[in-house]
Amino acid sequence: MEKINYYNVAIEEINKFKDLGRRPTLALHTCCAPCSSHALEFLTPFFDVTIAYENSNIYPEAEFNKRRDEIKWFVSEFNRRNNKDVKIVFFPYDHEGYMKELRKYAAEPEGGKRCHLCYARHIEEILKYGSENGFDYASTTLTISRQKNSQVINEIAKEIAPRFPNIKYFYSDFKKKAGLMRVREMKEEYNLYQQQYCGCEYSYRDTVLRRKDKKDTENL
Repeated sequence: MEKINYYNVAIEEINKFKDLGRRPTLALHTCCAPCSSHALEFLTPFFDVTIAYENSNIYPEAEFNKRRDEIKWFVSEFNRRNNKDVKIVFFPYDHEGYMKELRKYAAEPEGGKRCHLCYARHIEEILKYGSENGFDYASTTLTISRQKNSQVINEIAKEIAPRFPNIKYFYSDFKKKAGLMRVREMKEEYNLYQQQYCGCEYSYRDTVLRRKDKKDTENL
């Protein structure tokens, strides 16, 4: 796979319209407040952004609700502090429906086929939502995560985007140009809840087991 600088791709796309006097609309999937923080700071000077909290992969439901409440608070506070008008929509929680296909890959390691299917599901859902609701662009904040391969995420988006011809996918790499550092700074500025695992029941399982093994080792 040819490595592409998707930060440059994002800037090139913004340069196509930033001086035209019209702010395009963008539907943005995000899984949590920290992942949306720098992304909103980066995007809102150029787009009218609507956050979509579409995350039925998150386990357990209490964690889904906790992240939902935190993103709701953060968007409100971000708007207040920065004089913005970011909107937010919440998709219903359907964990069993979401996991039906992914359960076939329960034994896959983190970052493998199961995760790729999860990325594809999020990207497809945000493109579908954006397409059906008249948005100009759709995207996801998944590329901010240091555990996720931005090349893979964007390549998956390239495969899915042609199925939605009336909306453009906004390719990104929010980690670039000190993006991760800015996330850490904004977590402190807003005192954001930081989850300890990606979200699904398998990442939850692996995190709990890893911590238990570490604790057991330390107690030997």
